[in-house]
Amino acid sequence: MKLVSWNINGIRAAWRKGLPEYLRDSGADLFFVQESKVDPHQLEKEIKHPEGFGTSFVSGDRKGYSGVGVYWNEATVGEPDEVVHGLGIERFDREGRVIMVRYGDLHVFGNYFPNGGQGPDRVAYKLDFYDHMLRRMNRLRREGADVVVCGDFNTAHRPFDLARPDEHANTSGFLPEERAWLERMLADGWVDTWRHVHPNTREVYSWWSYQTIARPKNIGWRIDYFVVDEAATDRIADASIEDQVEGSDHAPVTLELRPRAQA
Repeated sequence: MKLVSWNINGIRAAWRKGLPEYLRDSGADLFFVQESKVDPHQLEKEIKHPEGFGTSFVSGDRKGYSGVGVYWNEATVGEPDEVVHGLGIERFDREGRVIMVRYGDLHVFGNYFPNGGQGPDRVAYKLDFYDHMLRRMNRLRREGADVVVCGDFNTAHRPFDLARPDEHANTSGFLPEERAWLERMLADGWVDTWRHVHPNTREVYSWWSYQTIARPKNIGWRIDYFVVDEAATDRIADASIEDQVEGSDHAPVTLELRPRAQA
């Protein structure tokens, strides 16, 4: 199974910049998007129902902000057994940050994790979201589910996961308390799949600031992830950051999983 996650920074803009071609050519069975920035009811038919794919989208209360979605390949995986919008927690769900699809025991979350850049209150909100998400992941795993979480986590983990760590020691996205949550997630038995496959790779990022024209200079951050249970590490066939793909300030990230071994 091939999974793709991409913060597209506006689905209509991304659609004009090559998203339909990348969706078609990526070979994805499941393709998650973040920051769709649109009410699903206002989506054009070609975006909401592209040939060969089923879809589901979630938006928040605020127009032109946040929003997540998923495309599933009708020929390879078909319609999910279940699609869940949100975490069931109003203060998070009103921002349209979570979508989950289930195929049997496999639960795949596509998340747009909060950005804490607007100040201490938003950092606290972000950490609260993190905590509730981790509890959900751990609970599903205890219940025997096969869990994958992907999306824009909005935090770089280690100093080598961003180009200029010293400059951003006090910037949300690299704050000690945000990085500590990633450490706690890993300590709970979850695996950053790209780093698992590429343990020694440096200077590969998934986000570059438009404002500072950072992409041509590769002054970026690695903040987009696929995470799986450490018990599933033998199923990781490949993981990539498609940093050559343009159309957003983020690059798509991918994960290829082998089938679960039968007992």
